[in-house]
Amino acid sequence: MYKIMMVEDDEKIRRIVSDVLHKWKYDVIEVTNFDQVLTEFEQVQPHLVLLDINLPTLDGFYWCQQIRSVSKVPIIFLSSRNENMDIIMAINMGGDDFVQKPFDLDILVAKVKALLRRNYSYRDEESVQLIHRGLKLNISNSVAEYKGQSAELSRNEFIILQLMMRKIGKIVSRDDLMQALWNEEQFVDDNTLTVNVNRLRRKVASLGLNDFIVTRKGMGYIIE
Repeated sequence: MYKIMMVEDDEKIRRIVSDVLHKWKYDVIEVTNFDQVLTEFEQVQPHLVLLDINLPTLDGFYWCQQIRSVSKVPIIFLSSRNENMDIIMAINMGGDDFVQKPFDLDILVAKVKALLRRNYSYRDEESVQLIHRGLKLNISNSVAEYKGQSAELSRNEFIILQLMMRKIGKIVSRDDLMQALWNEEQFVDDNTLTVNVNRLRRKVASLGLNDFIVTRKGMGYIIE
């Protein structure tokens, strides 16, 4: 049974979401001590985290960074904030998705199921490497390697790079990338894809490969 940790200070929202997820056979752990989120995370070892931004003391951005320092577990932000900068910041802090309140419970469940399926199905695959221009992408642990250097990729970065390395020499459209990441394009803010691609580019460049992912204006991206 998958364990989902919910960090939400609104008791009503916490209870409603918890009840729905229980019906889908998920084990939900509700955090109520908002000063000890990381401690509880390390004790629970959840498969996914639902994280509010506005919390009583330290905010969700802070706790996302703390969790990311020890784990690549999928994180979905839940927030009433709707500014583009909040969404971009959530992704930059290491979040995998952003759901604005008030939200449709069916959409939230669909996002939870998709993240769990994609994140843990990849972990179950046998170790395989995709290699191009000396860059190795390890499918089993989401690590990119080049000339003795390595970089751990987030779930989104891994999916983007894997899709593009399976289509070397072909333009991959932004729509295709968004569909691979979130399954339903209408749930995606276009800025989040740009943030993830740019972050991936920086990681690959830090290994010594510049211009590995090339933009084709109006069409998408390509690895040549």
